[in-house]
Amino acid sequence: MPDISQYFPITNPTLIFFLVLCIILFAPIIMGKLRIPHIIGMVLAGVLIGQYGFNVLERDSSFELFGKVGLFYIMFLAGLEIDMQGLKSNGPKVVGFGLLTFFIPFLMVYLSCVYILGYSPLASLLLGSIMGSNTLIAYPIVCKYGLQKHSSVTMCVGASMISLTFALVVLAAVVGAFNNGTGIGFWIVFILKFAVLVVGGAIIIPRITRWFLRRYSDAVMQYIFIMSIMFFTAAASEMLGIEGVFGAFYAGLILNRYIPHVSPLMNRIEFIGNALFIPYFLIGVGMLINMRVLFTGWHTALIVFCFVFFGTFGKAIAAYITSYGLRIPVSHGHMMFGLTSAHAAGSIAIVMVGIKLKVEGGGFLMNDDMLNGVVMMILFTCVIGSLVTEKASQDIVLKESSLNGDNKEQGDDEKILMPVKYPETAETLLNIAILMRNQKLNRGLVGLNVVFDDESRLAYQSRGKALLEKLTRQASAADVRMQTQVRIATNIANGIKHAFKEYNASEIIMGMHIHKEVSKRFWGEFIQSLFNGLNRQIILARCVQPLNTLRRIQVAVPSRAEFEPGFYRWLERLSRLASNLECRIQFHGKQETLDLIKEYVQNRHPNVRTEYTLMAHWNELPKLASSISEDHLFVVVTARKGTVSYKLALERLPDEITQFFSGKSIMIIFPDQYGDSIDTMTFAEPQHHEQRSAYNVLLAWIRKKMKV
Repeated sequence: MPDISQYFPITNPTLIFFLVLCIILFAPIIMGKLRIPHIIGMVLAGVLIGQYGFNVLERDSSFELFGKVGLFYIMFLAGLEIDMQGLKSNGPKVVGFGLLTFFIPFLMVYLSCVYILGYSPLASLLLGSIMGSNTLIAYPIVCKYGLQKHSSVTMCVGASMISLTFALVVLAAVVGAFNNGTGIGFWIVFILKFAVLVVGGAIIIPRITRWFLRRYSDAVMQYIFIMSIMFFTAAASEMLGIEGVFGAFYAGLILNRYIPHVSPLMNRIEFIGNALFIPYFLIGVGMLINMRVLFTGWHTALIVFCFVFFGTFGKAIAAYITSYGLRIPVSHGHMMFGLTSAHAAGSIAIVMVGIKLKVEGGGFLMNDDMLNGVVMMILFTCVIGSLVTEKASQDIVLKESSLNGDNKEQGDDEKILMPVKYPETAETLLNIAILMRNQKLNRGLVGLNVVFDDESRLAYQSRGKALLEKLTRQASAADVRMQTQVRIATNIANGIKHAFKEYNASEIIMGMHIHKEVSKRFWGEFIQSLFNGLNRQIILARCVQPLNTLRRIQVAVPSRAEFEPGFYRWLERLSRLASNLECRIQFHGKQETLDLIKEYVQNRHPNVRTEYTLMAHWNELPKLASSISEDHLFVVVTARKGTVSYKLALERLPDEITQFFSGKSIMIIFPDQYGDSIDTMTFAEPQHHEQRSAYNVLLAWIRKKMKV
């Protein structure tokens, strides 16, 4: 047989990348058939193709580079997707679990290294800190099941950072003992460096991010900017003597509120990381593992056993003690154990530091047996952690689906129609619709462009198609389906209403009139005719800055709004918007209305940060203008004439918004209200609906006389 060993390891960059892509493609397929988490498949594939396996590939600089990026990506995503409100509300629980999940395995491994393996106290300290900390290797499994904001996952992410911090402190202490000692000066310098990173990042990064996102909306530029922030923070962390993974996680925490979970930008970040960088990291970890060391003697096997058994057993004790003490389900304890039990290449980095530290007598603090033991420990803990996390995720999803009654969600008639005309507002309307939609229903949006039937019809038709195609691509980037239609009509309002009927839509989201050269009236040419002729929810929006830079939503609610049939629909939409933007929402209204709003939000969206302010009379609306900042969204819940919550003061709304809220981000909501069913509307009915109140007639007469 011909000798093919001369062709290995492969050195051609093109073939290397092709082979890695094949592994990324086929590992999940094969592991899926075997009902094994695909993360294990990536690691095992790295074992097989590495220098300790069949020597197909060498772990060259590309694996070093992409692997480090993948490790940073995992930590960055963990910080980016963590439930910040849940983390704040469960702060004591997270700290308690973090202390247990570090110190229990730390002490068990330290004692086993000293009394069973006979290692020195300093080497045992480093090995104990490795097993006390952990890497969120199984986090992609959690993302696959949509549990990123689950309480147990939030606790694990917070606890992982606490344990990593303690591991860094131990590492700094050991290194300091070999250099200049660990006196008071050493610890003061270490704390100052840590404070510079945390405080400096919290002050500088949010300001730069808000400035950039307000001025640049290009998808590629935004992604590159976010990645630059992540790597800059990681690099700054390393320059200060702190592990780069901490900097990457901290960058994710800071950027958390600026990147909504359901936004196209978030989808791009997750897609690129899960498709390339994270698999590259997992394959690189597998290439470090030498299975043969298990068969070289009992001593190596004993080292691996001590690391894996005492470290993993300690993590299990911490997880299940916490779950028992907090009276939470066992499946949550499984999740906490699975996520915090795995270790990765970061552990090898700590060992490599120990190998370079010389001790008296010419030797080093750590030897190759310790390195081999840590590498084998990585394989076993990755397998254990991935299997436990996969099973826990399935149990939690199944249990919570049955408790939440997902079948009720299927009865929701939600289907959002989005009429668009102007490119400068269309993307904002799409983002609002994505942030307000029910993700569990996973229903698409309907994009509509209505063209007036005149001599310019063909030109406007072509522009409408191009605009809707652009929106469809943007919706796809957020993994949202979108139907589109360019419709020709002799009356724009009727064209929208008939499309509403054809698509069986539940509500409309559209832009407010902004072009004075088209119409000088506040409502524009047809909006007033639309909300007078359609009794379903209509949301009008005008945003002067990106949604993800908003800090607060302020909502003015009229009295008796709770008696309208659409009360809970608009309340649900605003709650979702605040939840996805992770900003505070403040309701202004009468006490009886605020009580119902508070009860609903606490029951359905407990993580939303809310405030309730008494507004005794609608005449107080102009006073709110002084409290509306440029990074606030002002929402007015109004009503159609003749409905329960309608009042004459609403007739002044156009003038009050123009006078007091000019230049602010505004949203006006016409809720579902009683009236003729949409099914009663036909193409034969009159082409125009507009009601002019006595107030409008009188105001127009006065203005006319004043001009004379």
